[in-house]
Amino acid sequence: MSTYSMAQVEALSGIKAHTLRIWERRYNFLNPSRTQSNIRFFSDLQLIQLVNFGILLRNGHKISKVEKMPQDQIHELVDQILSLTKVNVDNKGKEDIQSLTLAMLAMDEMKFNEIFRAHIIRKGLLGTVRDLIYPFLHHIGILWNTQKTMPAQEHFISCLIRKKIISAIDMIPHPPVQAKKIIIFLLEDEHHEIGILLASFIAAERGYKVYYLGQNVPSENIHEVLNITDADFIMSMFVAPKPDKSLIQIKNILKTTKVPFLISGNAQNFVSLLDNKRLIYLKKPESLIDFLNNNN
Repeated sequence: MSTYSMAQVEALSGIKAHTLRIWERRYNFLNPSRTQSNIRFFSDLQLIQLVNFGILLRNGHKISKVEKMPQDQIHELVDQILSLTKVNVDNKGKEDIQSLTLAMLAMDEMKFNEIFRAHIIRKGLLGTVRDLIYPFLHHIGILWNTQKTMPAQEHFISCLIRKKIISAIDMIPHPPVQAKKIIIFLLEDEHHEIGILLASFIAAERGYKVYYLGQNVPSENIHEVLNITDADFIMSMFVAPKPDKSLIQIKNILKTTKVPFLISGNAQNFVSLLDNKRLIYLKKPESLIDFLNNNN
């Protein structure tokens, strides 16, 4: 069973820590455990309960009534709210993210598929990843801040997202023989694969031949792969803040290659190199789309 700090519960439920402390004094439903130094922590079940409460409160329900409801009624009301096609515009994005949060915590693949499919129908894969998946991953990022490894639920939901993107890539027809070629990879100590998987989808959908190398690729291997593939472009992404190591890796690649190097992610890792004409900084997925369309 995972445990969560007050800051994590606040971030994931959308309920302010000050409000949670008031509820703890005023109502009987909230009884967090405490460490020997009197610091509150919450269980999986308490977090799920508070995520549900946050959804109900944002949609007009009062805590004085919600805390008296049986769990079946709470779940029914939450399901009704999350299944509505028309909800308050200001709340819509929040509730979609909360839906995924609940699916992650319960490890509910059917619920994840339902949410993902609804967004795919409305926005396509790119819009779904940009408007739902990226904000969701940022939202649950609070869970990574104080732990050396991701909790099982985060591995679970990340793998589901990867499967969806890979399935979409597999549906794209093979490119023509004369198609331009791009190598896409993550360098050593980079493990956030969803961004480069989306980049692979974008490139493949635009008719490029994609050589996808995955995670944790040594920088010296890129020159070898270029010799084998004769690719027109290479692309990587830097999420983890490690500018010293990233600079060394990027400089090594620029020294041993001659093709344009597309780069995205945490700009502090490579900002001092952006004056290099072969280094092309992509701020968002649409930047990659524009580049590929203009160079195909």
